[in-house]
Amino acid sequence: MQKNKGGLPPLGYFQAFEVSAKNESFAIASRELGVSESAVSRKVRLLEQFYEIPLFERGHKSIALTHQGGALYKKIVPALEILRDASGKLMAQHNHSEVNIAATNSVASLWLMPRLQKFGQANKQINIMMVASDDDQECLADEIDLSILRGDGNWTGYTSRKLFGEIIFPVCSPEFLSKNPQSVEIKSLLKLPLIEVSNYHSEWMNWSTFLHNHLPEVPEINTFTVFNAYPHAIQATVDGMGIALGWGHLVDHLLKKGALVRPLNSIQTRTEFGYYLMRKIECQDHPERDIVEKWLLSESAARNSYPVTA
Repeated sequence: MQKNKGGLPPLGYFQAFEVSAKNESFAIASRELGVSESAVSRKVRLLEQFYEIPLFERGHKSIALTHQGGALYKKIVPALEILRDASGKLMAQHNHSEVNIAATNSVASLWLMPRLQKFGQANKQINIMMVASDDDQECLADEIDLSILRGDGNWTGYTSRKLFGEIIFPVCSPEFLSKNPQSVEIKSLLKLPLIEVSNYHSEWMNWSTFLHNHLPEVPEINTFTVFNAYPHAIQATVDGMGIALGWGHLVDHLLKKGALVRPLNSIQTRTEFGYYLMRKIECQDHPERDIVEKWLLSESAARNSYPVTA
């Protein structure tokens, strides 16, 4: 049989030959490869036909390598190992296109979600898996590649980059403001329906603290509608249920499209806290994570700028 110089038979022939030679059995090779014994025997026979040499001496229930078969086996084993290693690394890199991001419920719903579609269209090779939780430990779990949390920027074992600071101001829907024009006076808020968030983080800004920052005396307030999650409170505000405290950067997209307005214009409170992008100091190389991190920082750099003072 005339063959092209340097030609190769199908890789499957080599695999069937290698496993059969290693186990000295077509039956064991069939179980290891997950194919029938006849299929293994056939591939080995086709390999012998390709080279026009016998690779096995066949007994009644046994096989043994010929001299030529032994020589071929010694050559192909390291070559197949190189191929398996290269294939495994390529598959690992492909599977590593998944990036796990954890963020507080407010950041996930109000800051990340409006941006993810555009990122996905430009980076179709990267799958972002989102974990939204107000439990810091859940956001810092081992499998998380990047975390966005509120705090002072100091987390042991992590590097942190500030995405945006914490600026807080009253917001309401345009319809609510139209029906309640007195909302433009801060004292009038005491008599209007206020939307509050129940949060176990003691340093989270609430209406009582905000009003005390801007009024000399604040009586007890009983006009609250309370939600256990900030995104729900903001949706209720968009729906016209009352006035909520808006976190700058989290509600910017709603202000921009007119779903929310600031009835008190420049009255705001800035805290010492902020929202930080974090990654473990000791972590494996992950090119896709680096792409996502760079994107998040670029989104931060393009954010709206709020004045330091009212």
